[in-house]
Amino acid sequence: MQLQRINLPELGLPVGPYVHAVRHQHTLYTSGFTAYGTAYQYGSLAEQTRGIFEQLLSIAEAQKTSLEGLVKVTIFVTDLERIAELRDCLMELYDGAVPASSLVKVDRLFSPELLIEVEAIFAL
Repeated sequence: MQLQRINLPELGLPVGPYVHAVRHQHTLYTSGFTAYGTAYQYGSLAEQTRGIFEQLLSIAEAQKTSLEGLVKVTIFVTDLERIAELRDCLMELYDGAVPASSLVKVDRLFSPELLIEVEAIFAL
């Protein structure tokens, strides 16, 4: 089994024991991404979501795929009252290429201003 562990310097190196993504054959698995350390860190749910998807797109493009190759997302949110805002933002980002998805409500993420974290799986 050959795994390629991937870190993109432009995303900043992880501070913990993980990598940005792992490629296995024709599948790319990402770690959970937040807007932490980006211009969107203190933004609205939609702004943080866009910031996360910019990071995911960077990883996808580095592996020669795009958001159209998105197979599955797992989304962690701190507030279910904002789901309509999230849905609208995701529909715009997916542009018709809607992946399988799970949504999990969590009490909080590792920094109090963070509203969302997203893990993704891409087909390559």
